[in-house]
Amino acid sequence: MATRIHIPRLLLFALLLTALTLAACGGDDETAGAENGEVAAGSAPAPGDQQAALEHIHGLGVDPGSGSLYVATHYGLFAAAEGQAKLRRVGESRQDIMGFSVVGPRRFIGSGHPDPSQDLPPNLGLIESRDAGKSFKNISLLGEADFHVLRSAGRQIYGFNSGTGKLMTSTDGGREWTERAPPAGMFDLTIDPTDSQRIVASTELGLFVSVDSGEGWRPLRDDAAGLLAWPAPDSLFLVDGEGQVSRSADGGESFEAVGSIGGPPSAFVSHGEELYAALGDGKVTRSTNGGEKWTVRATP
Repeated sequence: MATRIHIPRLLLFALLLTALTLAACGGDDETAGAENGEVAAGSAPAPGDQQAALEHIHGLGVDPGSGSLYVATHYGLFAAAEGQAKLRRVGESRQDIMGFSVVGPRRFIGSGHPDPSQDLPPNLGLIESRDAGKSFKNISLLGEADFHVLRSAGRQIYGFNSGTGKLMTSTDGGREWTERAPPAGMFDLTIDPTDSQRIVASTELGLFVSVDSGEGWRPLRDDAAGLLAWPAPDSLFLVDGEGQVSRSADGGESFEAVGSIGGPPSAFVSHGEELYAALGDGKVTRSTNGGEKWTVRATP
């Protein structure tokens, strides 16, 4: 039986996301620096303090070639190889990776803010790695975009630019972009696995669907919000601010509660039939049975 997700949970998720965003952007000193064009993305934790670094997770992804889990954080990229639980830093950069998406084997895209040692504008625009995260280079929008939400399906990319409040879409891997108006401030976005032009957005006003890459929108529900994953046509998943996982078999029109990740989420993604969720303490949990049961996949 479908279940309704009440308005207080939507508000809870909005408050949670606001708190996470403010925490991810640093304290008062860092915020003041950012306003002056100085970003101290990787300056907070002491070297080797992975627990602190992994308490600010922005994105997750699994490399389809190696099976390794990748974790994008405020202080760089971490990974745990298939069969291993310990997360280890990838490369030397401590850049703040906000949006993050795995495009293909060893190929990732991201956004965010530079490592303090890099002589770059405060906003990285769209960056890409073709060596499994060891290095990144700018593709477009350097100094112009800060994608807090970034999703891809082949050469189709969607990014919510936190600086302008606009949804940006690209059909050529992120070199050229079209700007769209989202229905409201966006928490997350997911792509229909059978149609890359059909997307569902989680916003401050609930869930909305677009069938034309964000040019037009139709409301789905005004009583639901959370992080989204859409691994199969009949399995659209939402995890709310309390960590409750719900599944929709009809593209977001109705949901059924299926399980819990055990706490508020900081990132949520699917890989094949598996679901991955990051918690505030730096752990990443995984479900292999449609969100009913969750086990720890990786730890700081």
